[in-house]
Amino acid sequence: MDYEKKLDELKEGTINEIEVSKENFFLFREAWLKREDRKFFVGEAHLNGDITYRYNPNVL
Repeated sequence: MDYEKKLDELKEGTINEIEVSKENFFLFREAWLKREDRKFFVGEAHLNGDITYRYNPNVL
């Protein structure tokens, strides 16, 4: 999966969230770490290790 593209879509509002499985977390993290605005991508962890990310530009 192209997480760089997905992060752009999330920021633009094209999509509302990204579901990241625990198996793909490091692929996601690689794309996320390249971004200057990474603090605005807020993750919600689930019991099975998956994470749902949403974009929130109001995070301090």
